[in-house]
Amino acid sequence: MHSAIRVGLLGEFNEQQKAHHAIPKALAAASEGAVETTWVSTESVERGESLAEFHGLWCVPGMPYRSADGAISAIRFARTSRLPFLGTSAGFQYALIEYARHVLGLAEADHQKSNPKASIPLITPLGCGLAGVKARVRFIEGSHLRNAYRTAESMEEYHCSFGLNGRYRRLIESGPMCVSAVDDQQEIRAVELDGHPFFVATLFQPEMSVVPSPLVAAFVGACRRRQHTLTQVAS
Repeated sequence: MHSAIRVGLLGEFNEQQKAHHAIPKALAAASEGAVETTWVSTESVERGESLAEFHGLWCVPGMPYRSADGAISAIRFARTSRLPFLGTSAGFQYALIEYARHVLGLAEADHQKSNPKASIPLITPLGCGLAGVKARVRFIEGSHLRNAYRTAESMEEYHCSFGLNGRYRRLIESGPMCVSAVDDQQEIRAVELDGHPFFVATLFQPEMSVVPSPLVAAFVGACRRRQHTLTQVAS
């Protein structure tokens, strides 16, 4: 019998957040019940809680997180240790902040909702809020998203009103981070890291899909490969 695939859900569980109920169900559907989820508070990461036991990390919607530094630290761990990572909605926003701070050297990059006076407002209000909106996204050829969905586009659900400040788009695209999905106006709606086994962040929320999400299935596949590799190393 195979042991469970362990996925950490980074964030603070909120009974009122539909996504917080949907994510474990989406993972279970994508793995035939083989995923075991554990909520990991951002405060606990800030205090030094290890994430090494997990086969994958999902940074969930629902900012402000209790500890923005804890969220960023966890995302950095996933990026640098090659731990499969998926960030949705606020997870997308904070994946960009972590990348800007620690890869691009923009130490003051921040979220304008939590820091209205940020000197580098990387995440700012969208021109048109997307709370409760379903809209088309177009996947970039060769991306994890394009390979997962096996189609050029999809209708996806959003529950957010903040996104990447267009002023910094070229900087974000200048390194190993790649745009993997855009909307009809060519605004960035998903990114991924080149050279990482699986590091994907989406402003849309695949966990809210009424049918099993190909992206969640791809994430589970990456977590399963991580589990297999660690099992081989330990044996």
